[in-house]
Amino acid sequence: MKFEQLLYEERDQVAWITLSRAKALNALSMQLSKELTEAIRYVRDNLEIKFMVIKGAGNNFSVGDDIKEMIKWGDANQIMRRVRYYQSMANQLEELDKITIAAVDGYAVGGGLEITMACDFVIATERAKWGMPEVDVGITPGWGGTTRLSRLIGRRRAKEINFIGALQNAQKAVDWNLWNRVVPNDQLDEEVDKLLEVLRSKNQQGLRQLKFMINRGVECDLYTAQGFEALSAGLTGAVSGMWKIKDADQGKGIFGFKDKDGLWQKRRTLAKDFWTD
Repeated sequence: MKFEQLLYEERDQVAWITLSRAKALNALSMQLSKELTEAIRYVRDNLEIKFMVIKGAGNNFSVGDDIKEMIKWGDANQIMRRVRYYQSMANQLEELDKITIAAVDGYAVGGGLEITMACDFVIATERAKWGMPEVDVGITPGWGGTTRLSRLIGRRRAKEINFIGALQNAQKAVDWNLWNRVVPNDQLDEEVDKLLEVLRSKNQQGLRQLKFMINRGVECDLYTAQGFEALSAGLTGAVSGMWKIKDADQGKGIFGFKDKDGLWQKRRTLAKDFWTD
């Protein structure tokens, strides 16, 4: 994977992505956003990768969309299309069946903060700063700054962050359930490695199921969310060896369709004209 504004590396089942526009504080240019989307899709389709770490070059995570380029976005329809493209990027990041970690140093504002909201873990340095300052540019967030943020820290605090546009310290992000942990400025990489060591020790299928349940369950009512839990319990039992259920097909239905055997013929004969009058 070769990119112009992004560094990509794989080590020990981990995809390491570095936003690499240090002179621009890793502002998300149209090119960098395109490359980040391509990298996320590549990771999505790579079954060997279990984890992904996103960080920024030059002691900053990202200051968000490159405001200087916004004039190139086009008319109102093209702007909407671009915002939906960025929303899709964040959704794909959130939906990865890998465990994702944002390693934040320096600024994580605007689109940079929105990236962290789509990750499973966020570890930040003591000097890290975060916020949604779009209001002072006369624009509104497009891919998480109001939606995911309000789900993570609540409606009232999301209004405070967006209406005022102040830059907050890293500890407040932890106190407000936005990030996971703050570490000394020189210990970010070490803490990421420690977390990866713990995660590698887990049942990886279990982690995938947990991520899916939590992400889906938080968006629905209690009973629907409990349905995900129940189905996951059954899947866990199946993949752990207790998969045989006496009155289940155990694959006979699929093979029956393939071979057009007696089971398939009986079922279709009974069903195809039933109550069709």
